Amino acid sequence: MRSLLPALLMTTLLTSSAAAEPAAPQLPEPTSFRRLLLPAAPDQLPEPTAFDRPLPGPVTRPFEEPAHAYGPGHRGVDLAGEAGQPVLAAGPGLVLFAGPLAGRNLVSIEHPGGLRTTYEPVSPAVTVGQEVGIGQPIGRLDPGHPECSAPPPQVCLHWGARRRLHYLDPLQLLGTARIRLLPWEDKPSR
Repeated sequence: MRSLLPALLMTTLLTSSAAAEPAAPQLPEPTSFRRLLLPAAPDQLPEPTAFDRPLPGPVTRPFEEPAHAYGPGHRGVDLAGEAGQPVLAAGPGLVLFAGPLAGRNLVSIEHPGGLRTTYEPVSPAVTVGQEVGIGQPIGRLDPGHPECSAPPPQVCLHWGARRRLHYLDPLQLLGTARIRLLPWEDKPSR
């Protein structure tokens, strides 16, 4: 009986301490984030009405698609603006990054269908994990984009877009970059 008592006591202590430990809290699953990461075809763009320009200024440098993944090009567009001007979310989504990167401030937003837009240089006014709507201020334009061709005192916002690893012309999100001419049909008059 004496040899059985320590084993019984140890078993009682182990089961009572295991039962006393609270279970890890179950966090609610962020359904909006899961919704944003649904797969889409690489060439499928969101509806043009779902996006708008982050700055009203003119394009100072257009998108130049590189010939290959590491080739030269311009993976976005530069828009002219003024330092301190509010930069707006081009579309609804979830902030994935907001802060300094490679010496400049950057904001990155994930949109439905695996589309991601980036804005730099921007002093962020949003935080990682925050949901934003179209036209919502996400920060203020900073000076310092090295390839800016706007005349001083203007500065440039570099606005990029990509679906997974494929860079896109962000102006396509606005529905303004595609022009389709229909064939001319010469019909005889009656």
